Formats: sequence, C-alpha cells, structure tokens
Amino acid sequence: MRFKSMALAAGALVATGHAQALDDAVMDDFGDEIVVTGELSRYGATKSATPILETARSVSIETEDQFREKGALTLDDTLNYTAGVIGDTFGFSTRGDFPKIRGFDSAEYRDGQQVVFGYYNNTRSDVYMLEQVEVLKGPASVLYGKGTPGGIVNAISKLAGPDRDDELVFDIGTHDRYQIAGDLNAALGGNFYVRLVGLYRDSDTQVDFVEDDAIIVMPSITYQTGRTSLTAMVEIADRDSDTAHQFLPLTGTACVSENVSVTPASFCANATGEVIEASTYLGHPDFNRYDTNSTLVSVLGHHAFTDHFSLEGVFRYKKGEADYRQTWIDFLGAGVPRVDANGDGGLTWYRSDAGSEQYAIDVRGRLTFTTGPFEHEVFGGVAYQDVTTGNRIIYLSDPVSQSFGALNIYDPVYGAIPPALLDDGNFFDLGDTQTEDIGVYLNDQVSLGGFKINLGLRYDDTETESADGTTQKDDAVSFSAGLLYAFDFGLSPYVSYAESFEPVIGLDGFTMNPLKPQEGEQWEVGVKYQPPGTRTYITLAYFDIRQSNLPNPASLIGQPDSQQEGVGKVKGFEAEAQTTIGDLYLEGNFSILDTENPDGFPFHYIPETQSSAWVQYQPSAGPLAGFRIGAGLRYAGENESNAVASGGVVSVVTDGYVLGDLMVGYGTDSWDLTVNVRNITDEDYYGTCLARGDCFPGEKRTIVGRLAVRF
Repeated sequence: MRFKSMALAAGALVATGHAQALDDAVMDDFGDEIVVTGELSRYGATKSATPILETARSVSIETEDQFREKGALTLDDTLNYTAGVIGDTFGFSTRGDFPKIRGFDSAEYRDGQQVVFGYYNNTRSDVYMLEQVEVLKGPASVLYGKGTPGGIVNAISKLAGPDRDDELVFDIGTHDRYQIAGDLNAALGGNFYVRLVGLYRDSDTQVDFVEDDAIIVMPSITYQTGRTSLTAMVEIADRDSDTAHQFLPLTGTACVSENVSVTPASFCANATGEVIEASTYLGHPDFNRYDTNSTLVSVLGHHAFTDHFSLEGVFRYKKGEADYRQTWIDFLGAGVPRVDANGDGGLTWYRSDAGSEQYAIDVRGRLTFTTGPFEHEVFGGVAYQDVTTGNRIIYLSDPVSQSFGALNIYDPVYGAIPPALLDDGNFFDLGDTQTEDIGVYLNDQVSLGGFKINLGLRYDDTETESADGTTQKDDAVSFSAGLLYAFDFGLSPYVSYAESFEPVIGLDGFTMNPLKPQEGEQWEVGVKYQPPGTRTYITLAYFDIRQSNLPNPASLIGQPDSQQEGVGKVKGFEAEAQTTIGDLYLEGNFSILDTENPDGFPFHYIPETQSSAWVQYQPSAGPLAGFRIGAGLRYAGENESNAVASGGVVSVVTDGYVLGDLMVGYGTDSWDLTVNVRNITDEDYYGTCLARGDCFPGEKRTIVGRLAVRF
C-alpha cells in the first residue's frame, strides 16, 4: 500500500475544514431547470465551476425533479432521455446499472469518486438518494484517470445544507411494489445542518420469484460558513434480490420472434414456435440470490482562503459484500442451440461470495488570476485510490451428460439443488486483487473575451497485485484541449480533443510481457446555443473516437507485436434541446453512431440510432394550477451481435423499439400525488439478443403511484 498513509493524512486535512456542500438548489419547475444546465456544483463531472455553456465538452445533467417526473426507478432509467447514452442495454435488470456512453462501457461515480468495482460485488445505487445525475461524454482520463473513452456517469448525493425541504414519500405500484422513503432536515445552529435520507422497499418484479427489496439509510452533517463548507455522509445499504437476467435461450426468444433475425438458421433448429415469456424464471427459487450490502463514508470539503484561491476535495471509504447465486441453462458455444427439440437444457450452477474495499481521495487547489488580457481558472490536484476486491466461488457445469440437472424452458420444474453447492468447504478462493492508483493533474481554463481555452494534463501510475502474487505496473500521461467561442447572442461553437487509458491485466502469450493499456482518443466539434434571457438550450456535437491496443483477431502466429493491434472506432452525432414556452416544457434528444470493433463488425448490442422526446404541461395559474401532465417517447434502433463459430459467423440482429411514458400529477405546497406509467402500451421487446445464445427482455409496463407529503 504505497500511498495509504498519504491518503489518510490528506483525508484528515480535508476533514478539518476544506469541504464544500452541494448547495446548488434544485429549481422548482422544468423551465428554471434549463438555466441549471449552465451550472455545475463543484463536485460536478467537470470538477470545474465553468458553466456548461462555456465548456468545450458534451455534458448532460438530469436533476431529481426531472428524472422523478419521468418515472425513473433506477440509475439506468435516469439516462433514458439522454442523447448518446443507452440506459437499459440489457433490458430489465436487478443486478446493477450498465449504461453505455457513445458505444462504450462507462464507469459509475458518486460525488466524484468511483463506486463500482470488480465483478458483481457492489450494491446498486438507489435514485431516491440522488439529487442529480451527470454524464460527461468522451474520454475523461485527464480528470479521473483510467477509464474507457465513452465517458462517466457521476451521481450527486442528497447532502445536508440550508433551505432543504422535508418530505415523506409513499409508493405503490405494479408487481406488488411498496416503498416508503423520507428526507428529513434540520438546522442545529452554529452553522451546522443535518439531513437523514432513507427508504424501505418490499417489491416483486416482472420476473417470477425475483424480488427487489431494499433498506437504505443515509445521514449527513454539514458545517457551512461564508468561506468554508464541510460535509460528512454515511450511506448504509442492504438490498435483497435475485437477478432478472435469466439468459433466456434464443430457441424460445429470438428464433420465434418477428423482431429478431438469426443467421445461420441452424441456430434455431430446435425452435418449436413456443415463446418464453418475459416472466419466465430459469433459475432455482430456493437457491438463486443476489443479496448485497455496503457501507459508504464520504467527506466533501471546500475552503476559500481568498476570493481567488480555494482548496477542495473528497475522501471516500467504501466496503461492500455480495452473496450471488444463480442457475442458468448451459451455454454450448456460438451457433449451437442450448436446448433440445423438447426445450430441455442442462444446468450450470454458480455461487459467489464476493467483496470489495475502497479508500480514495481527490484533493485539489483552485486559483483564479489574470495575465494581461487573459483570465485564468487553474485547478490542480492529486487523486489516490486503493481498491481491494475478492471472490470465492463454486461452479458446477456438465453440459455433455447434464449430471447437475436439466430444466425445460417452456415448463420449468425446479428439481434438487446439488449438495456440493451448499457446502462452504467447496468454495474455490480466487483470492484478493489490490489495485492502487495515483494521479496528478492540472487544468487551466483561459478566457480572452469570447474565447474560452481549456488545457488539461494528468499523469497516472497504477499498480495491480493479483491473487497469485504477481504485480503489474502501468503508467500513462493523458492530455485534453478545448477551444470555444461564446458569442454575445448565445451561440458557442467549440472543438476539443481528449484521451483515455485503461490497464489490461495479463501477459502477452508470446513475450510474457504485461499487456499494454487500451488507449482512447476523441476529437469533438459542436455548438451550444442559449439565447440570453430565454429558457432554451440546444447542443449539437459530432465526435470521432478511436480505441487502440485491443485484441487483434487478425494477429499473426509468432509475431507478438500484432497481438494488440486491434482498433475500435466510433463516429457519431448527438443533438439535445430543451425549451419552455409559457407553461409548456419540451425536451428532445437524438444520436446516431457508426461503430466498428476489431473484427470489422458493429459494436455488440449498441443501436445505431436513438431518440427521445418529453413534453410536460404545468399551468402556473388559473383553475388548473397545481395540475401537471407529461408524456414521452423513447426510440432505440436495431442492434447487432456477431460471433465467429466453427461453421462461420453467427449473427443476431435485434429490431428497435418505441416506448411511451406518461405522468399525471397534482400538488400543493404541502403534498403531491403523481402516477407514472413506463412502457404505457406494454410493448414486448428485447433490449438485446447475443450471438452467444441468449436474449434480454425489456421492461414491461410499470405503473407507480406516489404520494409525497412535505412539511
């Protein structure tokens, strides 16, 4: 632990007074929120106080009021109306959130620190704990270190501070969903504020036997004066569930659906025409679980020494555990049906006892000054993270003789659980993997009249010690630059460049040298438009991303230099628009992606086109004052999955879909009643189907009634 003592010492420094609360108040109505899109809290995704309108990057923000009005129940849901982001890539999910940004995986952050690590050993974030969700699109290594070139999702917690409202919220919905949540605030005097946010949920889901129960408590305390703000927060979360992802075989899904095409047809040889319903459970109700718990402690601080110099930072400790047990139909290889003509397939059993522990800190100084005609906002800092993940497993699979049982996908009868699964002595300990990262970064936002120039530089050093005792070290220098011109009439064209890197753990099979980090770069040109004095905000962006050092499917035997010559390419266009006309709020988003992986195929499960629109009417006066109604449409185009099998290429193409959402509400100063309907027409669709042999049904119609009592 090279830097643990340094991190703890710096954390103590932050904890003694250099913290800043999230004191950007959420506006009361959608029209005012458009103005908020030009502002970010200091713990926003850009780590900068520079307004979004003057930032030469694509940044999208969804406030709590916005995603609550649209009926979001998960973090994925909050992103369904964001251009370039796929929130429900794998359909309806209970294990976690898996958003894709510009075709790539994205890292999940909470208050500026990464919160998801390892492999299914994390507790899912709950949207009631959040006051804002931010998406920084494109490579972000100059700010956050290692990561993919797609971008990051940064969720902002509800923290203590002045002028917070109290509420109790009661939910009742489809699938026997019952939830009570509360947000209580108090001023203690002496510039101290406390807040308690929590919820209890008892809920089934659209999949038989799969629950979505949760208990979460998140207290926080803030000390705030004119120049100093310090917030300490603890979140304790316990979620009891199972996985909604049942890995439904293509035989009963894609092969019998007019919305999915499968090539070659032999993959569907055992299809009978019978359809597996989205509610079908192919696990074992007495065995399967996905229970997680976590404790998260954060200290966020800010202190302004003068009007021009301040110090701020975030310290994080997190510990999480997961009991993951799942059964599924055996995978037999691309192009091979997973069940016979009767619909019977052998079972794979998996049991995992996983955990993770994180120490992290990000401390930076901020200085504003002028040099001649140039105005500078410079911030620089040090980020350190130490993450340990561990896992022990029991894995039983015998696809040839099916000695661990079989299940019929059309009429499942759940048999005996193999005794070996229940004996803890059969665990195979995969050991602990410890990864330490330290990054030093510097960023300068320069203004010269209407010109806004941004330059960023960061050095990262990463060291990973695997369970077998081997250590891999990687380092990288990341650079970003942006140029924007802000016209007085609200138009701001820009161009930017950014880089990313992501270590790959392992050795080259020929040289036995560590694999090189995957590297990404993006060029982006765009324009932002917000006419002065209006509630209109429009952004357009074109981007070109290349990710290198990927596995090369055309590598030559005996030529090690060719092993990581694979390149992934994405070119795309995005448009986002928001405006308010009287009592009417309108929002529209559109994106198109042209992707290519090293095989020459499009990226798996990434639609080429996406669009969405939301319209909300909320009379401000007259007999209908207090009433509001909103409606939205979400469209995702077809997506494709390909795999090379012994008989050639297996290709599965999943058609696109259009979903409608509806909200009706009425409220006063003291209470609010809302009904949200997602997928109002109850469309049957698949988020994606994969060439490996399974499909992922989308979310069915979901209705939730909510009563909020405010005091």
